Amino acid sequence: MNPVNESIPLEFILLGFSDRPWLEFPLYVVFFISYMVTIFGNLTIILVSRLDPRLHTPMYFFLTNLSLLDLCYTTSTVPQMLVNLYSTRKVISYGGCVAQLFMFLALGATECVLLAVMSFDRFVAICRPLHYSVIMHQRLCLQLAAASWISGFSNSVWLSTLTVQLPLCGPYVLDHFLCEVPTLLKLSCVDTTANEAELFFVSVLFHLVPLTLIFISYASIAQAVLRIQSAEGRQKAFGTCGSHLIVVSLFYGTAISMYLHPPSPRSKDQGKMVSLFYGIIAPMLNPLIYTLRNKDVKEAFKRLVARVFSIKK
Repeated sequence: MNPVNESIPLEFILLGFSDRPWLEFPLYVVFFISYMVTIFGNLTIILVSRLDPRLHTPMYFFLTNLSLLDLCYTTSTVPQMLVNLYSTRKVISYGGCVAQLFMFLALGATECVLLAVMSFDRFVAICRPLHYSVIMHQRLCLQLAAASWISGFSNSVWLSTLTVQLPLCGPYVLDHFLCEVPTLLKLSCVDTTANEAELFFVSVLFHLVPLTLIFISYASIAQAVLRIQSAEGRQKAFGTCGSHLIVVSLFYGTAISMYLHPPSPRSKDQGKMVSLFYGIIAPMLNPLIYTLRNKDVKEAFKRLVARVFSIKK
């Protein structure tokens, strides 16, 4: 290992999938299409939710926040990945790496909390239907959304600061396609045990605690639904939660696998694939899951399209 370099590196080399060059063009095509679908799908949900008065409810307010978050999430990583897949010189500037690290941490933690908030909204809607409008008033919705974003970005300020303060040893090569804390810790010239412990603590705090609250919410929801006499009523109640449960399973399954899974001989490539799903595929699937399974969103989208065509005529 080289001696400690006191200067800040100008750039990092991102190896990505350079050890498998035959994969780069197919991955470029897949990532580009996924990114376009993510942008179109999430922008559609945001526009439909804001422009259709029938969707001005807490559920779609939080869904709009999730779509905005997914847009920022993919934009913080995918454009740089596309550039590196297309180029022979696969680098990222130091400033770009720090910005990517900050946004990836902030938005990931924000989504953890936001999904728990969305489960609380579903709990109130099904278990306290008569008091729903009183409990989930506009001010509380704004406070819950703000708490999600503030907690996520506060976590990122702390972890990012601790990470970038570490002295780094050259060569500045990251065996990944994006700047993440575990990858950057490997370049450090000092003992990173404390940083790894802090990362594990934050991962538990932002993954297991919200996930526990989600489980508690859905346990109460399941009990309430089973008490409904009509099969149609039970199906409708489960239908309002189905999309959220799928998104929770996709997000938390990959996130826990990435941050809380013990290291293994294959963890390097496994980490890359999990990060791909966590940061690219899941944000693309979220709008598809909500639109394909949600009758209200589909009808609102049809009304929006009809309105656009009527204006053109």
